[in-house]
Amino acid sequence: MAMTTLADDLVGRTVAFQEIPVIDVGPLVDGSDPEGVAAELGHAAATVGFVYVRNHGVPAGLRAAMMAEAERFFAQPLEAKTAIHIRHSEVHRGYFPLFEENTDPALTADLKEGLDLGRDLGPDAPEVLQGLPLHGPNQWPDGLPGFRDTTEAYFAAMRGLAESLMRGFALALDLAPDFFADKIDRPCASLRLLHYPPQQGHVEARTMGCGAHTDYGCLTILAQDGNGGLQVRNAAGEWIAAPPIPDSFVINLGDQMARWTNGRFQATPHRVINASGRERYSMPFFFDPNWDALIEALPGTVPEGEAPRFAPVLAGPYLQSRFDDTFAYRKGEAGAG
Repeated sequence: MAMTTLADDLVGRTVAFQEIPVIDVGPLVDGSDPEGVAAELGHAAATVGFVYVRNHGVPAGLRAAMMAEAERFFAQPLEAKTAIHIRHSEVHRGYFPLFEENTDPALTADLKEGLDLGRDLGPDAPEVLQGLPLHGPNQWPDGLPGFRDTTEAYFAAMRGLAESLMRGFALALDLAPDFFADKIDRPCASLRLLHYPPQQGHVEARTMGCGAHTDYGCLTILAQDGNGGLQVRNAAGEWIAAPPIPDSFVINLGDQMARWTNGRFQATPHRVINASGRERYSMPFFFDPNWDALIEALPGTVPEGEAPRFAPVLAGPYLQSRFDDTFAYRKGEAGAG
């Protein structure tokens, strides 16, 4: 196996897991002690923006099955994958090849391929009848029996966990536990399957698995394989390695949660560098509010006498604007397919 070396500014310092907290969210999920879990979530959200969660209620077998389906999808010939290229979708669903998405386009080119799937809505769905962008049918791969059933079961489990976490964050903000319920009941939620080829030789910042960025929406639930590569930037500007912990998910908050909380909760920059020498697979589930949810400073988040730090935005149009900034096909760039 060829040796991989990283430029100095790409090395993630390996630290004890405690620097990214590990929280048992079982008492939140089962309702036995939501306030206790909420206090831990709130502290992590305000100081780190990332957290590992365990006892989350998602069956290990379902997660393993979904990871196996991701590997099966990416093992297909390129022709089969590009048959459902994301450019064929009017609602940003489908496959994207290497370098199609660049999360830090001014500095890096993302060495990853992916498949974006969302709430699979038919022509009679209210959001489709309204003509809302980003709402509609998925593009499903052919020739992979069982893929759709597993994906839909996993998507439902992720949505349930996300709703539980949102109750916890509401409590952490001294709000009613169902405060967010009517803002996330038609979420712009998406499951992304990702494949990162190994990087060989000396790696510089221009090309990495995923460039430094904050997530665009509310919260992300990440399942990653055992090969590592995720790095998180702390408040001191250091890049901290976030290796996988068995039977846990990595949770991080996005721009819209930071806006909702007037910066109290952190949308923390992160990146991926696959220096493992092996193929890396991950599955982020992005749980973002309803298209028309107003993202403005929540009650109690703006100190008396101060103005909110962020202008109000609508959740859906903000999300769409970030896709426009980072996907080549949405810019009409040559070679995007």
